Order: sequence, then structure tokens, then C-alpha cells
Amino acid sequence: MSDTKAAQPEKSRAELRAEKMIRKQERNMRAAEARGFLAGVCAVLRPGDIVMDLGANLGEVTAPLAETGAHVVAYEPDPWTFGQLRDRFDGTDNVELVNAAVGATSGTVRLMRAENFDDNPEGASVKATIVGGGRSIDAEASVEVPLLSFADEVARLTRGDGRIAFCKMDIEGAELDILEDIVARKSLDPVQTLVAETHENKFKALRPRFRALRDAAAEAYPRRRLNLDWI
Repeated sequence: MSDTKAAQPEKSRAELRAEKMIRKQERNMRAAEARGFLAGVCAVLRPGDIVMDLGANLGEVTAPLAETGAHVVAYEPDPWTFGQLRDRFDGTDNVELVNAAVGATSGTVRLMRAENFDDNPEGASVKATIVGGGRSIDAEASVEVPLLSFADEVARLTRGDGRIAFCKMDIEGAELDILEDIVARKSLDPVQTLVAETHENKFKALRPRFRALRDAAAEAYPRRRLNLDWI
């Protein structure tokens, strides 16, 4: 008997369509859950509360957060995207815009854009990342941007004794280092609620670390404090 494994039969078009529809439905369900979660957060935010929006992109989450009257600090590293964000929130007193990436350390870093950024900057802007090895990323099409430490920013905004009412983190893979550090040191105390979109689907080499992070996070904090399924 041959040791060679039998070739798996190719999936039919109907099977492929069904799988695509299931994935789309799952994405839609996660998006609906995220919208509901955000609505619940906005319902309890008050003027004077401090909110962090990491990976603000074009401001689709920043906007409803700002409508609550909370002080929203929106971080966006890409120069083009930041320009759109600045135009949108120009004159909005309770929105602080920061043109920088956020990570576990501080300094400068190369921000890599999507392969189709030049053709569709608005649509492709959500894919920009400071983490190498991502899908559909042009490593040569990069710009140098400031990198701020998440812990330092929390300390700056809380002045050592305040609270971050809500933090949304959608930073295309850079969340991994930050969240690993938070969970390892159990340093979430200054942040009342943190939600993150994790990107293991885009970074195959990092999937074991993401799995370990999810296990450790579930042991360290209840989901109402640390939610890794933002979208």
C-alpha cells in the first residue's frame, strides 16, 4: 500500500459558494454584535470620560463616541488617512487626534500599506500595519511614523490616578504585543473596558501566539473587561 495520502476531492462550486456565504454571515453577525456593544458603551459614556480609539481610520467609531461628549483620543498613523480624519473632526473640541501608531514600545516604525493602496486609498487604508508578514501588504510601500507606547499613553491620559472608560483597539496585528503585556502583567486596572479586533487571520505565523493570548486573557479578565472579539 502506498504511504502517499489520497488526494482530497476538489470542492464543487456549490460547496465553495456555501462556505463563502457562511463566512460572510459570520462576519455580519460579528459586525452586528460590535455595533450593539458600541451602542451600549455610548449609552453610558458621559462628558469628561476618557476614551481611546486605537486605529481610528476614517472615524466611523470615533464619531459615535464623540457624540456622547466624552473626551475621545483617536490614534491614526497613516498620513493620508489622518488627513481625512482631521478634516472630518476639525472643530470638534472633545476629539484629540494623534498622528501616530501605538504599540508595546515607543520610537519610530515603518507603516506598511496594502498592495492596492494607490488605486483605492480609502478602502485599502484599513489594512495598513506596522507588523511584517501580513497578507496583501506591500512591504516596500512603507512610511516612517511615530510609535507611542500604549502604557505611556494610558499614564498620560489618566495622570496616574484616573480611568480610561473605554478603549477600542483595531491596529492590524500590533494589538498582539500590547495585549500580551497587559495580560502577563495584569495591568488593565486603569482601563474599565477594552475591546480589540485580533488579526490572526492575516498573520499566519502569529496564530500560535494569538491562541495562547486568548487562553490567558480568558483566565485573567472577564469578557466585559477585555473583549478580543470586537469584530
